[in-house]
Amino acid sequence: MSRQRKKKGRAVSGWLVLDKPLEMGSTQAVSKVKWLFGAQKAGHAGTLDPLATGILPIALGEATKTVPYVMDGTKAYRFSVRWGAQTTTDDAEGETVARSDDRPSREAVEAILPDFVGKVRQTPPQFSAVKVDGERAYALARQGEEAAIAEREVEIDTLAIVAHDDQTTSFDVECGKGTYVRALARDMGRVLGCFGHVAALRRTFVEPFDEEDVVTLDELSAAAGEAGDGEGARHAALDAFLLDTGEAMEGFPRVDLGDEQAQKVRLGNPALLRGRDAPVAEDEACAFHKDRLLAIGEIARGAFRPKRVFRL
Repeated sequence: MSRQRKKKGRAVSGWLVLDKPLEMGSTQAVSKVKWLFGAQKAGHAGTLDPLATGILPIALGEATKTVPYVMDGTKAYRFSVRWGAQTTTDDAEGETVARSDDRPSREAVEAILPDFVGKVRQTPPQFSAVKVDGERAYALARQGEEAAIAEREVEIDTLAIVAHDDQTTSFDVECGKGTYVRALARDMGRVLGCFGHVAALRRTFVEPFDEEDVVTLDELSAAAGEAGDGEGARHAALDAFLLDTGEAMEGFPRVDLGDEQAQKVRLGNPALLRGRDAPVAEDEACAFHKDRLLAIGEIARGAFRPKRVFRL
């Protein structure tokens, strides 16, 4: 008779909005946070390149069930484009593959911005996590192979200049899932005829998390150190930085359940919704019990019907 293997780590749940430092990969950042918290499970909601900084939302435990909803949300970046060179990676890390002595005026850059707002066709960079025939594009690129990456449609909500000089232009952009800022810089440089690549990139918003939520690795390490040698005290100090799992579902339709309703949902059964203000129908909604996220599901035929239940 086989015995079930005990999971390593704590069953801690919640969101940590990490301010990812420069030159650290997203996977490395998640591993560091998972180790600090002694968590059983961890994942992130959208890769940041090693040369990018800013918001990297990391889900622990039950919060990993809400990762797809955060990944689908709006993101915002502040980035600088250095004109005059296109690189293999479309940022400062790659080798230069095309040069130009031309530099665009602020007016010239302003003039092309409307072409990059709305639904835009974009080809992801060769050094990206896009899969081509089952392989990551960056893995093929490192082997010297050029992947046939398909063009795709992305949504760019706003794009505005925040600074400009004779070498670089800095922008603020709000965009949807799947948008590559490096590809945006590359394509703007091509349209302007002077080439360009990302020189600096910071993510400032991942819906619903913003920079007021961020925590640095230094702050986490300091809190753990100040807590002393006891593992319980260290974990308690770190857990204070976590946002509740339900924070990720801000903006989704919500119903608050009583004890009897919550017990039905906890067992995977629908719960009848009563009252004049009860929503009639929602394809996607959240059920809360005592202000904690209990389930994600649908509202139909006067009941909340759970699809994904959370362990409180």
